[in-house]
Amino acid sequence: MSGSNSSIRTPMARARGFGSAKRGTEHFWAERVTGVALIPLTFVLVGVLVFLAGKDHASVLQWLANPLLAIPLVLAIATGTHHMKIGMQVIIEDYVHSEPIKFGALMANTFFSYALGATGAFAVLKIAFGG
Repeated sequence: MSGSNSSIRTPMARARGFGSAKRGTEHFWAERVTGVALIPLTFVLVGVLVFLAGKDHASVLQWLANPLLAIPLVLAIATGTHHMKIGMQVIIEDYVHSEPIKFGALMANTFFSYALGATGAFAVLKIAFGG
């Protein structure tokens, strides 16, 4: 046995404990579902921006106070930031190999995504409720 692998563990036993920890499928589907949800929400967002382009400030505030515009905008912000968080998480997990740096990057990604989403949603809701 000299010079060979002296472990009596099978390759499967050595591989256990590594990999996605049974969360890979969840991330895969979350990325796909949020991506599909963003298709109509992006059309709404672009349509609203094109429609409101050139309007005065008071008109923009009046239109954004309408729930038929405010709700899809908040949904677009929430879905977009969640999609961004998941996508960046996959990139960090795949390409950052130092565990302390990976942990810090994943925390920063989570905090940034939630802060961005909350800020965007707050802005739309503040306008919608006339604050």
